[in-house]
Amino acid sequence: MTMLVFTFVLVVGSIMRELLPLVVSGEASFLLVGKAIALLIPFVFAFALPMAMLTSTVLVFERFSTDQELTAARASGVSLVSLSAPILILGLVLCGVSAAINMQIAPSCRVAYNDLRSDMKAALANVKLPEGEYVDFPPTKPGEGYYTIYTRKNRNQNLQDVRVYEVENETNSRTVLAPTGYLAVDTNSQQLVLTMTNATSFILPGGLSFFGAEARVVVDLKSDSKSSVGISDMTFNQLQSELRKRSFSAPIPLNTVTNSANQAEAKKSRLAQRTMVDFTEPIRIQIHKQVAFSFACFGFTLIGIPLGIRVQRRETKLGIFIALGLVAVYYTMQIIGQSLATHEQYAPHLLMWVPNLIFEAVGAVMLWRANRGI
Repeated sequence: MTMLVFTFVLVVGSIMRELLPLVVSGEASFLLVGKAIALLIPFVFAFALPMAMLTSTVLVFERFSTDQELTAARASGVSLVSLSAPILILGLVLCGVSAAINMQIAPSCRVAYNDLRSDMKAALANVKLPEGEYVDFPPTKPGEGYYTIYTRKNRNQNLQDVRVYEVENETNSRTVLAPTGYLAVDTNSQQLVLTMTNATSFILPGGLSFFGAEARVVVDLKSDSKSSVGISDMTFNQLQSELRKRSFSAPIPLNTVTNSANQAEAKKSRLAQRTMVDFTEPIRIQIHKQVAFSFACFGFTLIGIPLGIRVQRRETKLGIFIALGLVAVYYTMQIIGQSLATHEQYAPHLLMWVPNLIFEAVGAVMLWRANRGI
């Protein structure tokens, strides 16, 4: 029942935010909306399943303890751990189900859902750069290079922490970094114009080409030039392939340059190295997030059992509020880790595991104490 409730709430929220405006404006028929909902449900399952497992566990053991059934079980020589074992095993089984959803089913359905939404509206008039995702713009002509654009924040086409990769061939590439930028779409010429301020350009092989200048990137938006799937919508296999690709095209530390012609060139190389960032970190974060979030069912189950016993009240509202509060804490920890994507020195991809470790450690201690009657 909790699974159905959370799925319904999340689906309705997405419909109101993303699909209803298209229906009201006449850009989508009810048939297309129905298809979009069918594709949206598997994506929502990835979030609803851990939430449902936590809520149901808290509610069941809250009632179990309130009705003195736990006391009766202990008097019969049955420990809390023995009673909880089948539910913990169910939590592990649901981890496997959650992994299949997070790593394959949900991303595939999300891509199909986004493609369907794109068919409902004029794509060119709504070209945007999604936050925290790499967007590829393949060459419009054979032999031309391709652009990959990344931005950490996009506020009404005002960008922050912009990165642009221009790959000409397998040996030559250029990377432009800028703290701010502005995005504009020229509908007449069908071009995307990206203007960056205080930009720094790195050329591989080579070094630093300019520093603190204004840079302008123009990308053609023809019908045969489509942006790639964002990393948040990639399957696990696609993320691994993208990681290998980015590892090849990412800038290398320039401290490997040992034969500097003079002190100025050496200084330029050191400046470039300090400015370098790990461009593969957002992909690593997404990979670890998919795997780590798959174990949320077990962590939520482990902490939900002792919490439900300690509540000992008949009102289901309190149990639901506790469950929602824990879910908010879990997602807040993951969001903090994702916000450090541009600070690879903190290893933000490993921070994706911190919520699981905290929930499982606290849940194990609380379950041990509850089993001993402490």
